Amino acid sequence: MKPRIAPSVLSADMDRLAEQVAAVERGGAEWMHVDVMDGRFVPNLTFGAPLIRALGRITRLPLDVHLMVVEPERYIDEYADLGVANFTFHPEATIHVERHLARAHERGMKAGLALNPASPIGLLEEVLDELDLVLIMTVNPGYGGQEYLPAGTGKIRRVRHLLTQRNSPATLEVDGGITVGTIRRAWEAGADTFVAGTAVFGEADPAAAVVRLRQACETAV
Repeated sequence: MKPRIAPSVLSADMDRLAEQVAAVERGGAEWMHVDVMDGRFVPNLTFGAPLIRALGRITRLPLDVHLMVVEPERYIDEYADLGVANFTFHPEATIHVERHLARAHERGMKAGLALNPASPIGLLEEVLDELDLVLIMTVNPGYGGQEYLPAGTGKIRRVRHLLTQRNSPATLEVDGGITVGTIRRAWEAGADTFVAGTAVFGEADPAAAVVRLRQACETAV
């Protein structure tokens, strides 16, 4: 398994978006992570279709979209039309979770569920076979630049055990406070994909920052 780095556009400089996206591509980033917030499910309002459309024009990296919104099903068809690769939402934000996972698949996207720090792992169990991705939040979502919550490491480990036990090939992604100093513990706990915002776009050289994050994982093996 190789670590996958997914820089978060939430921390990018929108005035230099094309330049910064090109930099993380040079650094070897595999995905581009986009946080969509509605100001209801989380206390912030961020990107939507216009940014996703713009990213589709400037990068070939798969767009990894995390919806922190109420009724995420309202976005499935629109985002599929925009070429989104991964459609991840919170099970608490809607009622018919399995139906929406199935619809995302029908529209050609990979489907995932995200768990907040206080969300129980049991929310995954009944639909695990339908999941391409599980996203563990290691901060309380809504804002970038927060510190990694140490309890997240044990949760990553428990979800990895569940995936292995059920023979699930789902990606195990982590988002929140990922830096050179924290990525190693998440990697060793079983995560394979890492969302990093400030640790990438807050650095003078985003390309080098991506490389350093990957190296921090690989030297732990």
